Amino acid sequence: MNVESTGAPDQRPAPPAFSVTDAVVAYERTPVLRGVTFDVPAGQTLAILGPNGSGKSTLMRAMLGITPLVSGHVEVHGTRLNRFRDWARIGYVPQRLSAGGGVPATVREVVASGQVARRRRFRRATPDDHSAVANALASVGLADHANDSVHELSGGQQQRVLIARALAGRPDTFVLDEPMAGVDSGSQQALADTIRSLGERGTTVVLVLHELGPLEPLIQRSLVLSEGRIAHDGHASSQGHDHIHPHAGEAPAPTTAVPDIEVPRRA
Repeated sequence: MNVESTGAPDQRPAPPAFSVTDAVVAYERTPVLRGVTFDVPAGQTLAILGPNGSGKSTLMRAMLGITPLVSGHVEVHGTRLNRFRDWARIGYVPQRLSAGGGVPATVREVVASGQVARRRRFRRATPDDHSAVANALASVGLADHANDSVHELSGGQQQRVLIARALAGRPDTFVLDEPMAGVDSGSQQALADTIRSLGERGTTVVLVLHELGPLEPLIQRSLVLSEGRIAHDGHASSQGHDHIHPHAGEAPAPTTAVPDIEVPRRA
């Protein structure tokens, strides 16, 4: 018997933005992640915390497919990672900006490069694309620096450029790798304002952090790693203190580096 559609909206809940099951990662046969399992519901702001060598950056890389798993699996928005193709939905903010050679790019050019995943090949930027770039620059307080060379900026300002680059792509999921590390207080506040705005819009945000700092009021959930295992999973305030001491019981950090974002060359 054929059943006609009623036209009613789909009431099924959205799948988790990330679902990690029994994730194991090892470098040169040394375990770094040891059977990590958790979900990140769509729309949640999650901090992954832990001392150096705890596995937090490795976990972030594994969630994005940068670092392969020895065993276990990851799903992104309900799709196995090896079959996930809709990367325009993911805004990734690495720890630093690297030079790609040639004539230094402007801030606007770097931010606009975040829209590449959304465009069809050879399609020119639309007015909406230009507006998204302008809005992204304004949101991180860099509208007045749009025409500056990105290499003339401070480290904190360059980090804000990377955040704007991700914002310009209009993703619904952000992953930020230690965005507060080594940046000035003004850039920290700009980041906090951006995270607050994203949370208010229902965007999923995953941050790898040494400590919560000014982001603490914005973090809905914290996941603390210790020696590659989950030591705490719950509300940030339930840890009993507001940060994780980064060097307590520190183990050597893996040598595998997260790929830098290349600065585009001018035509």
